[in-house]
Amino acid sequence: MNAISAKKEQGFTLIELVMVIVILGILAAFALPRFANLGSDARVATLDGAIGAVKSGAAIAHARWLADGNSAATVSLDGVSVAIDNSATGNGFPTAATGGIGAAAQLDTNDFTVGTASGGVVTITVADSVSADRDGDSTAGECSFAYDQADGTVDSRNVDDC
Repeated sequence: MNAISAKKEQGFTLIELVMVIVILGILAAFALPRFANLGSDARVATLDGAIGAVKSGAAIAHARWLADGNSAATVSLDGVSVAIDNSATGNGFPTAATGGIGAAAQLDTNDFTVGTASGGVVTITVADSVSADRDGDSTAGECSFAYDQADGTVDSRNVDDC
């Protein structure tokens, strides 16, 4: 009786184990590509979030500037000082700098790089994409958008290196 019960308690055969490993390998081959490009999607979502923050930050700072009498060089938003373009040609939108639109949109310098303004336009880039050329076109930093302090608009959204 002992010999019969011992035979019934055997484990899996080698063929059964190999088949399970093969099936898991096939499933992994189909599932892996679906999750492989999540980093790029996350960087695009981060960029789009920053675009929304810049648009709303510029609008709120401009509204505060109008409410304060159209002449201040800075406005205070929740205790944060935001530099405003109140020059002769300025329309009261945050300046194209870290202390302007960067402060109004509360862009973290660990996450975004606010470039040097040229003609009142600045390029804002996702920080981990500043020196990255993910699309192989020999141009790095193309996960970015441009902010124009003249009218507080955002354009030139570029997701090539995201």
